Amino acid sequence: MAIRGLEGNQNAQPRVFAHDALDLQESGYILGDAIPNTETIGVCLYVGVANDITVKMEGGSIVKFKGVTAGSFLPVLVTQVTDLQTALTAPGELIALY
Repeated sequence: MAIRGLEGNQNAQPRVFAHDALDLQESGYILGDAIPNTETIGVCLYVGVANDITVKMEGGSIVKFKGVTAGSFLPVLVTQVTDLQTALTAPGELIALY
């Protein structure tokens, strides 16, 4: 599978650092909805509390990540969070990194 954006201008190239973030709990994100601004590329996730997280990958696959530890990053591109073992209750628990 080819990575989208590897041809063309420099702005479309893979990035190492995020340039923006969205706290999914503070934004009122609803599980299963598309994460805002993921129409053309997915986001990585920062996980502030230990959880099992089911996501829709940028390529369309649904994947469950079990045992994600607090304070970790998921270095994958996702467009939706479809399920969580533990519901979000406070800011900083799940952040989309653009």
